[in-house]
Amino acid sequence: MNRKACVLTLALAAGAVTGCGKRPAEEAARPRVIAVIPKGTTHEFWKSIHAGAARAARECGVEIIWKGPLKEDDRDAQIEVVENMIGRGVDGIVLAPLDDTALRQPVASARAAGIPVVIIDSDLKSEDYVSFVATDNRVGGEKGGRRLAEMLGGRGKVVMLRYQEGSASTMNREQGFMDAMRAFPEIEVVSANQYGGATTESAYRASENLLAPYKQDGGLTVDGIFCPNESTTFGMLRALQDGGVAGKVKYVGFDSSDKLVQALAGGEIHGLVLQDPMNMGYLGVKTMVAHLDGKPVEKRIDTGSSVATPENMNEARTRELLKPDFAQWLK
Repeated sequence: MNRKACVLTLALAAGAVTGCGKRPAEEAARPRVIAVIPKGTTHEFWKSIHAGAARAARECGVEIIWKGPLKEDDRDAQIEVVENMIGRGVDGIVLAPLDDTALRQPVASARAAGIPVVIIDSDLKSEDYVSFVATDNRVGGEKGGRRLAEMLGGRGKVVMLRYQEGSASTMNREQGFMDAMRAFPEIEVVSANQYGGATTESAYRASENLLAPYKQDGGLTVDGIFCPNESTTFGMLRALQDGGVAGKVKYVGFDSSDKLVQALAGGEIHGLVLQDPMNMGYLGVKTMVAHLDGKPVEKRIDTGSSVATPENMNEARTRELLKPDFAQWLK
């Protein structure tokens, strides 16, 4: 299925998008302005979100303001962005909250100001939003866990490097992974309480610290590793490479980047759980426009996930998710 067909299929299945609609003449004199606020702006994942949002904006004739914190642990910066967008009087906000609690009040403030909010990527402990458009992250974590168990033949010792507290999306992936591990009684999770933090640098340091007790005779005494997002996956990859053990331990990560795709092809990573961030950004904006047009939208829209492996990475759909062509929408 090509990209266009896949997006339309997902959109129609969700029931959230039936076109961009028409506005009354007096409203159509100015384009709607929708703020799209990511958790951060550096990772490839967010560039794909941006591209999908930009595509939807072009199709619907709306303007998007793309603005978010540089780092994914800067709650205050993201709160300030939301507050600024409320002050500007934007027509809608599409938000990926980097903390499921800290962003509750800003979202409530937006609603009180008559500005609807669509949540993408990561859930919020609130009902003050129109729709939640995201991967089913718990299912994604389970898929990662099953892939790792498959590579281990259902037995061995594994570790998980978590991301950071307060990030609902990654906490759900971590829980999904742990749920999957319970189905394999001969797999022992020997460490699951370490956090990588918001950057690849902090994840690299955390990975080295996590692996240090398990280094022995040029190898590792653990058999498998799971990481729940792009930065922890890359930080762990660097630690394995620098320690000379990349490829010697079964390793499953989450999300994609050029370096991670290279490692998958080279046998240093054995699985990457893939989301569809372009579709997430696309449907986030489309859902907001549908709501502004007075159309009913689903409260929860699952944008799907799959697992890329060295065996399937060259299949058309997997290749498209591994290397999304987001540049054309960000010109």
